Amino acid sequence: MIGSIKGKIILKRDKFIIVEVGGIGYKINASPDTLLKIKIGEEVHLFTHLHVREDAQDLYGFLEYGELEFFEMLIGVSGIGPKGALAILSVAPIETLKRAISTQDISYLTKISGIGRKTAEKIVLELREKVGEEKEGVSLQGEIDVLEALKSLGYSQMEAREALKKVSTEKDTGKKIKEALKILGGK
Repeated sequence: MIGSIKGKIILKRDKFIIVEVGGIGYKINASPDTLLKIKIGEEVHLFTHLHVREDAQDLYGFLEYGELEFFEMLIGVSGIGPKGALAILSVAPIETLKRAISTQDISYLTKISGIGRKTAEKIVLELREKVGEEKEGVSLQGEIDVLEALKSLGYSQMEAREALKKVSTEKDTGKKIKEALKILGGK
């Protein structure tokens, strides 16, 4: 199995990059976060997961080892494939996703495109012990409220989630909305 790749990025698209290593270009699927952090022409080191099926062998790459571990936990849930796992990783920081799972916040997980109630319940059931239980009963309702407020102001789900990722987690809902609007207004 290919555990990591280090090479020069020669092509970057919406969902993948091509990394050249020793004259061979490897097509590596990556999350939007990873794609935002890298540039064509730079040297990159990615932790990888090789997903083998009857008709394809796909390589998935991550800048942080923790992302790879969480990705592999997600694809271990029946009904979640690699593309679904990348979609889940693209909507919130890993710590937020783990908190949603550990607090059994099904409503937060169903806000992810392509994740219905049954799939969200399955993710919680199968991963709750693996991600650890949250000591405090922290709710993600504030983040859901911010997302809904931004969407009601005309921003897309993806724009709202990207802005929310950059907002400080220590603030109340009103302050989060203001900070997210500043971020969105700066684009």
